[in-house]
Amino acid sequence: MTDPTELPAELPDPEPPAPAQPARRSLLSIASIVAGATLLSKVAGLIRQQVIAAAFGAGPVVDAYAYAYLLPGFLLILLGGINGPFHSAIVSVLSRRDRSEAAEIVETVTTIVCGALLVVTVALVLFAEPAIGLLAPGLSAHQTAAALQTRELAVLQLRVMAPIAFLAGAIGIGFGSLNAADLYWLPSISPILSSIVTIGAIGWYALQHPTAGGDSLALGALLLGASTTAGALLQWLVQLPAQVKAGMGRFRLRWSVQHEGVREVMGVIGPAALSSGMLQINLYTDLFFASFVPQAAAALNYANLLIQTPLGLVSNVVLVPLLPVLARSIDDRPVFIDRLRQGLLVSAITMLPLSGLMIALSGPIVQVIYQRGAFNSGDSQLVASVLIAASVGMFVYLGRDVMVRAFYALGDANAPFRISLVNIGINALLDWILVPRFGAPGIVLATVGVNALAMIALLWLLDRRLGGLPWGAWAGPFIGVFGGSLLAGLTAWGVRWQLADGLGTSLGGQLLLLVIASAAGLGMFGIVAWRLNLPEVKALLHRRSRRTKV
Repeated sequence: MTDPTELPAELPDPEPPAPAQPARRSLLSIASIVAGATLLSKVAGLIRQQVIAAAFGAGPVVDAYAYAYLLPGFLLILLGGINGPFHSAIVSVLSRRDRSEAAEIVETVTTIVCGALLVVTVALVLFAEPAIGLLAPGLSAHQTAAALQTRELAVLQLRVMAPIAFLAGAIGIGFGSLNAADLYWLPSISPILSSIVTIGAIGWYALQHPTAGGDSLALGALLLGASTTAGALLQWLVQLPAQVKAGMGRFRLRWSVQHEGVREVMGVIGPAALSSGMLQINLYTDLFFASFVPQAAAALNYANLLIQTPLGLVSNVVLVPLLPVLARSIDDRPVFIDRLRQGLLVSAITMLPLSGLMIALSGPIVQVIYQRGAFNSGDSQLVASVLIAASVGMFVYLGRDVMVRAFYALGDANAPFRISLVNIGINALLDWILVPRFGAPGIVLATVGVNALAMIALLWLLDRRLGGLPWGAWAGPFIGVFGGSLLAGLTAWGVRWQLADGLGTSLGGQLLLLVIASAAGLGMFGIVAWRLNLPEVKALLHRRSRRTKV
C-alpha cells in the first residue's frame, strides 16, 4: 500500500507498461517536458497580448474580439486544446488499449467529429450577425456610435474566425493521440505558432497605422481575426506528420463506428463536450452582462491572459501527465488517491502563493505588462480591478479541473456534466447579484464562486464513490500552504508600499518594484513550505539537484 505522505523523486507509473508498449516516462519527467514547452508558448502569448494592447488599447477592436472569439475560441481552447474533452477522451481510452488499434480509432473519431464541426463552421459564417446579437445584446441596446461600431467589427471577426470550429476538433484529437503515444513537446509548444502569426500581423498594422481610427480599425479587426485562424491552421498542420509517424492515424475518412474503442471514446466525448458546453453557457452569461458595462469585455480579455499565463502553464504540467497516470491506476485505490492528492497539492503549492502576489501587486503588474501606446492609465486601473478578482480563484479553477480529470479517468463524464448543468443557474444568479455592485470584477467573482462550488461537489461525489477520502491526512498540508500564501501576499503588499515612493512610476521603477516585492513574498512562502516538509517540494528539489550534478 502506498503511503500518501511519501513521494519518490521519480514518480513511477502505478503499473509497469505492457511489453509491446514503449517505456513510459515518469510523471515528473513528463511534467518537465510540458513545463518547458508550455512556458515558451505562454511567453509568446503574453507578447501577443502586449502587441494587441499597444495597437488597440481597451477600445472597440479588442472589445469586439472578445465577443467574436467566444464561439470559435471556445471550440479551440476547450475542445481543441490540451486537457479539453476531445484530448481527455482520446488519452483516457488509448492509454488502456493496444497501440495497433489506435489508427482505426483516431481516424474514425476524426471523421465523425470534424464532419459535425464543418456544419458548425458554415453556420457561424451564415449566421454571424444574429449570433453576435445574442452574445452581446448590450451593444445593440446602447445605440451609441461606439457600441454599434463594436458590433459591426465583432460580426466581421466572427465570420473570419469561423473555420476555427472545424480545426478545433482535428487539433484536439491530434493532441490526445500524440500524448497517448507519449509525445508531449509538440502539442505543448504548437500554440506558439498562433501567437507568432498574430504578433507579425498586428505589429505590421501598428507600424502602418500608428493612430488607428475609422477604416483602419476595420482592417485591424480583420487582421486580428484572420491571424487567429491562420495560427489555428498551423497548429493542426504541424502535428500531422508526428501523428502519422507515431502510428496514430492519418487525416482521412474512416467509418469503423462499431469498433469498441470508437464507442468508448465517443461515450466519453459526448458528456465531456456537453460539460464543456455548460462552461460555454456560463461564459456567454458573463459576456451578456459584460455587454452592458463599457470596456468590460476588453478588460476581462486582458486580465484573463495574465491569469491564464501561469495557470495554463501549471495546468498543462499537472493535468497532461496526471490523466493517463490516473487512468492506469483505477484498479489500485490507494495509488489512485495518492496521485489525486499530488495533483491537488501541486495545484495549491503553485496557485495559492501566485494568487497572493497578484492580488498584492495587481496595479504594477498591469502597468508593466500593458501600459504603453493606446493603453492608458485608466485602462490599467480597470484591468487591475478585474485581475484582483480573477486572482482570488486561481486555485479553485485548477483544482476543479484536477477533479474533472479524476472522473474522466474513472470513465465517468456524467458527474462533471450534471454539476456544470446546475452551475449555469448559479452563475447567472451570481452575475445578476454581483455585476450591478462591482461592475466588471463582479463577473469574475461570479465565476470564482461557481468554480469553488464545482470543486467541492466533485470532491464530495468522489468521497462517496471511493468509500471515503483521507481528509485528515490532506487537511494539514493544504492549510499550511494557504497560510504560507497569505503571508506571501501580505509580505509583497508591505514591500510594495514601502518602496512605492522611492522607485517612482516609471516602467523601470515599477519593474524593479515587482521584482523586489515578488522575491520577498516568494521567499516568505518558501520558508513556510520548507517548514511544512512537503514531499512534493522535496521531490522537485531532488530532481533539480540531480540535473545540476549532471
